[in-house]
Amino acid sequence: MGRPREFDEEAVLDAAVQCFWKRGYEATSIRDLISGTGLTGASLYNAFGDKQAIYRRALDHYVEASIGERIRRCESMEPRAAIEAFFREILTRSLKDEECKGCMLVNAALDVAPEDPGFRTAVANVLRRIEGFFLCSVEKGQADGSITTSRPAVDLARHLLGVLMGVRVLARVRPDPDLLVGVVDTALALLDRVALPSSTAT
Repeated sequence: MGRPREFDEEAVLDAAVQCFWKRGYEATSIRDLISGTGLTGASLYNAFGDKQAIYRRALDHYVEASIGERIRRCESMEPRAAIEAFFREILTRSLKDEECKGCMLVNAALDVAPEDPGFRTAVANVLRRIEGFFLCSVEKGQADGSITTSRPAVDLARHLLGVLMGVRVLARVRPDPDLLVGVVDTALALLDRVALPSSTAT
């Protein structure tokens, strides 16, 4: 029977998230992780594996604690309100991010995923999960009349995903409230747009 771990795994993952989130994958060293988590190198390797494995665990932890929790919370709302609440929270987080760390998932998509097929698949799966939340919300909103039917639900969901990615990237280099709020407000307005006739009789 193995010895029980003498540390709080969730607290260690929280610390690892902060290390990778602040410095990025490449710039974060095992020494940084040792300093940040308070564990020895041997304990880190024994518990989580090498640096890549620690990063994967930290990213999964970040996704569930941040994105997953937000989706679960918003899913309990009315569909149109759920989408708006999701984006309003993103705006708040982005504009309060004084270090301009951005979203760890988006950072992984830009910094790590292009070079690593495993991470590319992992990131893509989370993006599909977010898109699925948008799609489900749009479909429900179109059914209850709170969201326009002028565009297919899948197109609106994909557009919202693109807006989300754009806002998170913009927030890292140009965290201008007018810019970010304007992007989001325009995307939300598209959900409410009244369908126009495709042609006018003459």
